[in-house]
Amino acid sequence: MTMKINYITLLIGILLGFLAQILTFFQLQGSLRYEWFKNNYWLAVFMGIPISMLFMESVKHMVLAYSGQLWPSRLIGFSIGTIVFTWLSWLLFKEPLTMKTMVSLLFAAGILGVQIFWK
Repeated sequence: MTMKINYITLLIGILLGFLAQILTFFQLQGSLRYEWFKNNYWLAVFMGIPISMLFMESVKHMVLAYSGQLWPSRLIGFSIGTIVFTWLSWLLFKEPLTMKTMVSLLFAAGILGVQIFWK
């Protein structure tokens, strides 16, 4: 049996997930690089409320896109998080892209591809 995927709803969920992951990266790692996060600890803590709302909307859209199935949203969310964290830690913290990191990134992209394109 082939599952029908609503790609517009899925795209909205993925975009919300990317935004939530980017904001989470700054919330959790921001104090390691930026003085603002060090000096505004509680504001960074309270950023968690709208970030959580973004994650909830992201998951809602992905679950709707897959006709109520939960697993695709979990695997897509994991992949998005891995991709965003790798990109931002390389870009902002000059973390090296080791072979281990690149293979992990490849796995994340593969999981993302399977969830989106495998019927």
